[in-house]
Amino acid sequence: MVELGVKEYLPAYLDPFIQDKDLQTGVSFASAGSGYDPLTTTITSSIPLPVQLDMFKQYIGKLVRNNGKGAANNLISNSVYFVSASTNDFIANYFTFPTRRSQYDVRAYSDMLVKRAVGFVQDLHKLGARKIVVLGALPFGCLPFDRTVAGGPRRICVDKYNEAAQLFNSKLKEKLQLLASSLPQSKVAYGDFYNPLLSIIQNPQRYGLDVTDRGCCGTGFIETVFICNKFSPTTCSDPSKYLFWDSIHPSEKGYNIYVDQVLPDLIKSLF
Repeated sequence: MVELGVKEYLPAYLDPFIQDKDLQTGVSFASAGSGYDPLTTTITSSIPLPVQLDMFKQYIGKLVRNNGKGAANNLISNSVYFVSASTNDFIANYFTFPTRRSQYDVRAYSDMLVKRAVGFVQDLHKLGARKIVVLGALPFGCLPFDRTVAGGPRRICVDKYNEAAQLFNSKLKEKLQLLASSLPQSKVAYGDFYNPLLSIIQNPQRYGLDVTDRGCCGTGFIETVFICNKFSPTTCSDPSKYLFWDSIHPSEKGYNIYVDQVLPDLIKSLF
């Protein structure tokens, strides 16, 4: 958030030590592993989007009590909202468990996710949000984890995964453009997560990186989240040379490179 002139770290709304002053400059309602599909949050034991929306309503109530209705409404309408979901819907749900694949082909599943994404943006708008960025799916077929489990002996990018991401992104972008024209006094922007990240993966030297096919932590092939800790063996000595920290999540350097690529266009879209 430093790039937006806010603060270095957005605290979690559920942080028990959060202060009223933190509410003035942004908080995070996100839950790791969540998605647009309710089944995804069941699988990952994360907080569903409707519950995250309820937390946002509670947040608005606190702003009103602390600052008055006028100041709270001004803060809500001038803030920027980032919505990031869908990748977990595919990699933790659709391509991992058979339930949704027995009900939807990839195209129909993408349509269902896009419909839920649009509905979520509309709900945010009803609560006063006016500047909303919705991030698309990343090229999850090239994540180190998916290369390891589905990329064969050579750990190549999984084409069918990336094709699903591209299909979803094209549908999401189209629907968001239509939505933006129908929501009064609003800016709704599509955030491209796919093409910039794929460019970094395919051209690491251009961005000052050495490794983009495995994470820094542990072997880099399959470890993720809590498995990455101070006891992990063979963790790399220089994370700034790796696009990924673990087998799913980009490193701090990776995120910085990505943000530098997309932020100028996002700012033009929102302001």
